[in-house]
Amino acid sequence: MNHKSLENIEEQLVSIELDAVSLKAELIIPDKASGIVVFTHASSSNRYSHRDYYLAQMLRQAGLATISINLLTKEEEMLDLRTQHFRHNSKFMATRLVGVTDWLVENPLTRKLKVGYFGDGVGGGSALIAAAKRPMSVGAIVSRSGQIWADEALSYVQAATLFIVGGYDFPVMAMNQDALAQIPCENKQLEIVANATHQFGETGAMSEVARLASLWFNHYLTPVQAKNLHVYAMSAC
Repeated sequence: MNHKSLENIEEQLVSIELDAVSLKAELIIPDKASGIVVFTHASSSNRYSHRDYYLAQMLRQAGLATISINLLTKEEEMLDLRTQHFRHNSKFMATRLVGVTDWLVENPLTRKLKVGYFGDGVGGGSALIAAAKRPMSVGAIVSRSGQIWADEALSYVQAATLFIVGGYDFPVMAMNQDALAQIPCENKQLEIVANATHQFGETGAMSEVARLASLWFNHYLTPVQAKNLHVYAMSAC
């Protein structure tokens, strides 16, 4: 395990051992982080995508820890290039995500932080399935352009859930609306970013995704005591 501290930020490259596999991840914890957000990927190249790098950076600036992880091993990545078997299997990916969540709950550096999931595409569906299996550990989910199909797990989701969809992404919008109706918790919402397409490549679109996600995670991952202290400080000004 390699790590370094950079101006009140704890940064580590970690290996998470799950049964017979070892998953690689980048863990970054700002000082006094209010929660930790898991970014899930199906390949090492996706883990370093410009979009997710930017979003993770924005969340850290908002006071959240992040962990970016490959849910597939190198061998599974190579096999998946031919078969596409793993990355489109939301239940398989959810099982790996549950294992990562259990590791975060047990790790001394992260066990006091409430866990959130950030998923895009198939990762949005995997995040919901995993959250249904760990309702006491997962406090919030944000899904961007989530490909979320009907699944019985949706009826067990208790984590506060935010779907973010581009205004021109009509098929995914309809899919998310249907999925949201199946989630029983009260803290759920669909945000539509006007004039944005599936990848949010338009000017300002990804900034809006970052803003919405930061607000959502900070609200639902921040401990109640910290929220009360913040309100008290504001009222005392």
